[in-house]
This record gives sequence, C-alpha cells and structure tokens, in this order.
Amino acid sequence: MNPSDFVSVLRGCAPYVHAHNGRVFVIAFGGEAAERPDFDSLIYDIALLHSLGVKLILVHGIRPQIDARLKAQGIEPRFVDNVRVTDRAALECAKAAAGSVRMDIEARLSTSLASTPMGGARLRVAGGNWITARPVGVRSGIDHQFTGEVRRVDTETIAQVLAQDRVALLSPIGYSPTGESFNLRAEDLATAVAVAMGADKLVFVTPTNPDQWGLAEGTGDVGQLSWAEGEQLLDSGTLTPVDHGYLQAALAATKGGVKRIHLVGHDDGALLRELYTRDGVGLMLYSDADYEATRDATIEDVGGVMALIQPLEQQGILVPRSREQLELDIQHFNVIVRDGLVIACCALFPFPQNAMGELACVAVHPEYRRAGRASALLKRVENEARAMGLKKLFSLTTHTPHWFIEHGFHKAPIDELPVQKQRLYNYQRNSLVVVKDLQ
Repeated sequence: MNPSDFVSVLRGCAPYVHAHNGRVFVIAFGGEAAERPDFDSLIYDIALLHSLGVKLILVHGIRPQIDARLKAQGIEPRFVDNVRVTDRAALECAKAAAGSVRMDIEARLSTSLASTPMGGARLRVAGGNWITARPVGVRSGIDHQFTGEVRRVDTETIAQVLAQDRVALLSPIGYSPTGESFNLRAEDLATAVAVAMGADKLVFVTPTNPDQWGLAEGTGDVGQLSWAEGEQLLDSGTLTPVDHGYLQAALAATKGGVKRIHLVGHDDGALLRELYTRDGVGLMLYSDADYEATRDATIEDVGGVMALIQPLEQQGILVPRSREQLELDIQHFNVIVRDGLVIACCALFPFPQNAMGELACVAVHPEYRRAGRASALLKRVENEARAMGLKKLFSLTTHTPHWFIEHGFHKAPIDELPVQKQRLYNYQRNSLVVVKDLQ
C-alpha cells in the first residue's frame, strides 16, 4: 500500500473510531475459533478494538471442546434441536473445557511482545460469577438436566469492570443460588448479556461466512438485514443448524433492544473491516428504523448533500450551488441517510402559479446506485407535489434523459416551463426539458 492509500484508509476509519469510542460491544465466538490456527489474529483485532476505546465484553463457546472430551471417554454427545443434553459427565467436561479455553484466551490477551500486534497493549482481563442460571428443564420430552439458561446478569459488576478499562471475559457456565453449575449456549449467553448491559453492538464471529448464507430473493440490501428480513431468512430453510442458531440469537437480541448485531466470519481482519468500514464484510441485523431512512433534509444535512453533489457539479452533470444557496434551499430537499451518511438526495421547487414543480439535484452516491433509491426519491417527490396541488413535474437534464424517460417523463419545449424558469434557462448549457404529468 502506498502512503496516500494508507492515509485515505485511516481517514475513512476515523468516523467509526470516534463513534465507537467508549461504546460497549459484546463479542462472541464459538469454541471452534480457539482451535483455528489463525486464532491469534482474532485476538489481535480484539486487542486493537480495546486500544481504540471500545468497552469489550467477550463471550466464548466450548462446544467442540466438550465433544472432544466426551468422545475421549467413549461417550456420544447428545443434542436435541441443536441444544446439548448435559448430564453429569457432560457437565464435568463442560467445566474442564471452560477452564481450559478461558486460560488460553487470557494467555493470548496477556501477550505484549513488541514483535506482535499486541506490543504495548497490556490488557487486563476480569471474570467472575456474574451469571445466575436455571435449568432449561424438559424440552421435546427430554430432560436436559444440567443445561441451563440465563436467569440474571450481574450488570453492576460488569459495568464496574468496564469502567476500570478492563476486558470482561465470560465463559458459558452459569450458577444457581443453590450452588449448582449449568452449561449454557454461548450464543444465548452473549444475547442475554448484550440485552442486560444495553450494549451498543453484539458481534458474533461465526464458523461460516454470513455473506455466503444466501438471502431469500428480495431480502435485504448487501450485508444488511432488517429484523423482518432476518425472520424471513431464518424461516427460509437454507441455513445449517449452527448458522440458524446464531441468527436466532441475533434476532432475540434485536427484540431485547440491541440496535445493531453483526455476524462475521473468520476471514483475516473481518472483525475490523465490519466495524470500521461503511458496508463491512459480514451481515448486520438492525432493529432501528433509521439505519437507512428517507426523510426531509435539515440544516445539519447541508454538508452531506454538498459532499454528494460536488463531484457531479465538477463533471457538469449538476448546476453548481454555493453552500449559502444550499442552506437557503435545504427545506426543499429530500435525502436518504444510511448510518449517518447522506447517500441520495433530490429537491422539489414548487411553482404553484403554474401548478408545476421542478425536480432538481437528483444524486445518488456511486456505491449505492442500481438499488432503486433515485426511484424511491422520485416517488416521494411526486406524492409531495400532489399534496401541494401540483399537476406536473419538470426537470432539466444534460446527462441522464433516459432515466427520466424510463420514469414517465417526456421531452418538452422550453416554452412549457414556468416563465420564471424560462428567463433563467442557460442556452449554453442546452439542457433537455422533460415533463411528467401527475395523474
């Protein structure tokens, strides 16, 4: 990477560094992650998140480690609907596995060699009996014995740990007031902790890459799913039992109030790329309706609209507007905002004496074209124009007359424009006039 590319990448990450600083993230990964040869890379990225000011709660799984210990004893693991039946032997294996994996994670988080990405990190890790659990009982006619579910999370103590700039590390073991231990599903534990702590994000590092799960036709945008779209994917029957479990836990988190849940694979750097780039590399489930919203523009959107339209002005596609003029006209604009970034805009300037309105300044960010956003803005403008009592829309275009024709406009002579607009017509620019009847 040449120096200018490095600087551009770093600057592109800056908004996310600021946004994530001081936020609480729950990051969960299965026991298979600890057995991968690239596990150190995941730990390095987690340590970097901490260095960037993220308050981290880590939840690890132990399923393959339990299975290996049971099979070493000649015992076949038992599952019902992807939930382990934990008898006494399985519980002992779970406790041993939890201790072993936890120590391995703590050892890696303690690395501080200057020759590694952990150089100078000096992470402090804390854990404890923070999870009160109860047995799940009988399901599908089977007594799950020492398989448990979360009853209560000691949020006060975990918050104190985070306030001390420590990493909170949770193993999937819970405890009852009577002194019993229970084996928990790591995905369910992570969800319960994220909900109880009011986490800003819940991140699942999944065995398979979520971007390869395959969305049902017509479902979601690339890499993002609404809660409803996530339910559709869950019911599609295309997921493996393990992937189904992760998505199910993610949906439960949205119901519990966690606004953003990310699912990422084990690809090198996937965690950082998901959290510090606009579109990421995994699958994000969102519960808040304003992740991508179409709305009236406000004065706060002026900078975003300018950044969107300036490249088009430089190319001669749009007529240049000064910032002062844009501030005066901003009440006429509609915008589509995605995670804080203005990705599309247009304006409606009414000429009520002519029962006409001008559709102007139609622009869509290059990375978000071909997804119907300009069409959505046009439909919104048409509804606004009708509500104003306007009968026609017109626009002046030099580069995209085909788009207007495809959306019901027809070419028209200049004298069909309102007189005020005719007087301002730039004959050097020689824009085509297109008009649409609003019926």
